[in-house]
This record gives sequence, structure tokens and C-alpha cells, in this order.
Amino acid sequence: MQTKFRALAELCEKLEGTSKRTFMVDLVANFLRQLHVDEVELATSMILGRAFPKWDQRTLEVSWATLSGVIKRLINMEWKSFSEAFSKTGDVGSATKIVFEAAKIHRQATLLEKPLTILEVRRSLEAIAEATGYGSRERKERLLETLLGIATPLEVKYIVKVLIGEMRTGFHEGLMELAVAKAFSIPHNAVQTASMLTGDIGEVAATAKVQGKEGVLKLRFRVFRPVKPMLAQTAQDVSEVLREHGGETALEHKLDGARIQIHKSGDAIRIFSRRLTDVTKSLPEVVKLVRNEVGVQEAILEGEVIAVGEDGSPLPFQHLMRRFRRVHDIEVMVKRIPVELYLFDLIYLNGQSLTTTPYVKRRKELREIAGSIPLTKQRITSNPQEAKKFLKEAIDKGHEGLVAKKLDSPYTPGVRGKRWFKIKMALEPLDLVIVAAEYGYGRRHGWLSDYHLAAREPETGEFLVVGKTFKGLTDEEIIQMTKQLKELTVRKERGMVVVVPQIVVEVAYNEIQESPKYKCGMALRFARIKRIRDDKTPEEADTIHRVRKIYEKQFKAKGRYPNSLRDT
Repeated sequence: MQTKFRALAELCEKLEGTSKRTFMVDLVANFLRQLHVDEVELATSMILGRAFPKWDQRTLEVSWATLSGVIKRLINMEWKSFSEAFSKTGDVGSATKIVFEAAKIHRQATLLEKPLTILEVRRSLEAIAEATGYGSRERKERLLETLLGIATPLEVKYIVKVLIGEMRTGFHEGLMELAVAKAFSIPHNAVQTASMLTGDIGEVAATAKVQGKEGVLKLRFRVFRPVKPMLAQTAQDVSEVLREHGGETALEHKLDGARIQIHKSGDAIRIFSRRLTDVTKSLPEVVKLVRNEVGVQEAILEGEVIAVGEDGSPLPFQHLMRRFRRVHDIEVMVKRIPVELYLFDLIYLNGQSLTTTPYVKRRKELREIAGSIPLTKQRITSNPQEAKKFLKEAIDKGHEGLVAKKLDSPYTPGVRGKRWFKIKMALEPLDLVIVAAEYGYGRRHGWLSDYHLAAREPETGEFLVVGKTFKGLTDEEIIQMTKQLKELTVRKERGMVVVVPQIVVEVAYNEIQESPKYKCGMALRFARIKRIRDDKTPEEADTIHRVRKIYEKQFKAKGRYPNSLRDT
């Protein structure tokens, strides 16, 4: 007998209602243990808020406009009721459940005698993903209407959460690994390792259900199944890195590009982004380069692609993203926005995982198979002054900074630790004024926690927005900030308040980039508030001229995007 989807929804409801990690793990372990073999991967993915396994390239392509339109038709009520429910809960799934419960007497379709099963929900999601081309939106809408129309309000809540990819139960992948280990009596480290190698805990869970520990231990990398990249912590300076790495470290230029994972099997090449999305079609010249230069049968490599200007200097990151987003006229874009590939790691070679191989040995093997493809510039040193000089060299060449790697470090997919550090030359912070704010989501839904930041135009006194941020303040500071901003509010606009510009904050950022979104033509990248400047008045905030000066300074090293190509 197939497992009802309601059972999964009730499980998720219990997870949402507790913060006790051990209790969560026990609940999910018991649930997984009772499932049929063909339901394990499906349930594991859905509990984590995924429609499909992480490596699966299928996407639902359901916008909120489409989903909200279906919800409106099904509830046959004014949308105001949904807005009110959302303002109370701060959660789309919970708000949908509330309006479905309130509108049950208006719905044409009541519960069918045959309840939804986990398998039926997956089949519906697959059908939605497969609806492409002309008329696909209408087909998706019909499929959504059918699925939501036969679901109970509780089931609707979690179907919607899967559709938008936000489960918000607090049950994350690390806890799922613990649950799988407990459910099938397999050592946690074995499950963890298998999850890293396959790139998906759902596959590990399904294997554990059928083959137990022996099957899990046999799981390996599979070419064309992308895995999560190893991550680096941020270091304040090179001295911290040398101390953590035992006095010696390997430094590499940290390029201002896009990290990619390259899979090769014979002449077949596929390229995946940091988010594990297939971007092969966007980078035909990289495919050709790897096919011609990497002289091995099978490999999984990591590298960075950067966009370059006419003079060969790196272009800002935003221009590279034009390549990644483009699905048409690729040949034209190859000429207009050329890219360069730099390799920096090798994690799989001819059937063998290199994740436990020390970094220096992986780097050596990478150099031997890379052909003419350059590797990121490297320097191994124990000298702080030499390291600082190397950092300055990277910045002067238009790069972001350095990545420091412990010489004997293994490769740990998806893990952020002290074996790798990123070091950046800090940009001067800006003192900016909050001119508007938006309410947050989840536990922040009652707080004004997303701030519009502006610099002063000294000639007119106008404050020009240069970016937004929700990062940097503590909960206590956000609560106090909310109180102050409410008192300064002059206008309310759909979850946003426009305020009198009085509060000054010190803001850190990674870069200032060109942006048509704002009147000033610039935007801060990765802005975060360092502190509230109660000691400064708005008139003492930084001017738009200073922001522009910092922006222009960047191009001493970075190339500019040609004016003739700005509309492509």
C-alpha cells in the first residue's frame, strides 16, 4: 500500500512545531523506515523542500504569479484574505493553508475518496516540470489546479512549500544525514561521506533502505552528477591563516568570476555552476577547451571562469552573469563577452575519488592533465610579508583577493572549514542613510529588517539609493530599529515603509557595480551593516560623489564593459 502524502505533511507539521534536534531526527528516521523502497528518495527530497533530487536538472518553472493565480481561482475569495494571512504568518505555505481552510465551502472539488500519495505528488511535479514550450503555462496551471484541488489544506501547505522551495521546518540536510543513519543502522560518517560523493542524500537514503551499510559504502562519484563545492571561511589577514595552517600555506589568486564544476567522460563535457545548475550551453568555448586539452578519459575538475575586456583585464562579475543567463544567441555572446578559464582543483580522475588526497598532490595531478589551460596563480609560503605582497598583487590585477589552502587538506564537498580561507583586501566602509525598509520573512516577518541605503547628493540634498541589505544587525538591534523606523514613517507601500532619512549606518560591501536599477547608476554588492552610527547626522553621511570615486577606482585594475554592448 502506498504511503499517503498526508503522512508526510503531518510529519513536516511536527518538525515545524519543535526545535529539538534529537526529536526531529527520531521522527524522520521512523518515517523513512516505514516507507516503501520507491518512496524513500521522494520523501527525503520533499522533506527538505525539493521537488527532485539535488542533481536533477529538471525545474518546475512555476512563478509566484502563476501559483497565486491558481490559488485565487481555487479559494474563490478576495486576495485580501491571503494578504492578511501572510502578514500574520510570514510564510506562503501557512497562509495558503489558512485561506484553503476558510474557503472550503466555496471549493467545487472536495476531498476525493482516494487520498493523495507521495508517489502521486511526485508524478504531478514531474508533469509540471515536463510542461514546456508553447502553451506550457496553461498546462502547468491546469496541473497545479488539479493537484491543489484534491489536496487537504494541510497537504496544500506543504505542496506549496515544495513548489517554492522553502520548507522552513528547521530540518536541514545535516539532520537528514543523521536520520538516514539512524533509520537504517548505518554509521553517520558513512552516510555523510556517501552524501558528499553522490551529491544527494535522497539517493543515499534509497540505497540504505535496499542495500544497507554495504551498499552505502560502495557509493562513489558519478560523472555528470554534480556535487556541492568545498567552501572557505573568511580570514581577517594572512597572519591568521598562517597560524591556523601551522605556519605554512598555499595561496591562490581569488578571481572575480564564477566557480564551475567540469565533468568529463570521453568527449562528453558538462559544466555546472556553484548552485549545481547545468550551464554547459552558455560556455561552448570552455567545453571545446576542456575537450581539446584535458587528456584523460574521466575527470571532475573545478575552476573559475572570468569575463575579460578588450585589453584582457577582468570585467566585473555582473557582466559574466550575462553569459550564464543567456540561452539564445550564444555565438554572439561568445564574441561580445569572452571568458577565460582557470582551473584550481581535481576531485575525481579515471574512476578514483581524490577527495582524501592532500591538496598539494591534487594540484600536482591537475597540472599534469590540464594541458595549456592555466591554473590559478599559486604561491606556497610561510612568510607573512610575502603573503601580503601576493595579496596586493592579486588586488592590483583586478581579482578579489586570495584563497589560502592547507597543504595537506582533503576535499570536503559542501563543507566550510578552516582548511580553506578566503582573504580579501577590505574596501573602505561607507556611512549611509536608511531611507526605506521592508518587513522580513519567517521569524522576522514582524520586523523591518531589509534596509534601503542611500548616499547624499550634496548639491541638492537628495538621498540616492545605492543598495539594500538585511545583514549585519542583531535581533535586538532590528527590534529597536523597527521601533525607530515606525516613528519615522511617512508612507507605507506593500510591506515597505518610506521614512524620514535620519538614521546613519556604517556599511561594508564587496564591490560597487553598475546598476540601471537605481537613479545613481550604481549599486553595492553584498552590502552588510557593520554598526549603527548614532554619532553621525544624515548631513555627515557619505556623498554620492565618494561612492562614485570608489566605483571609478575599481577600474584601475578591472576592465570596463564597452558602451556599444550595454544593451545586449
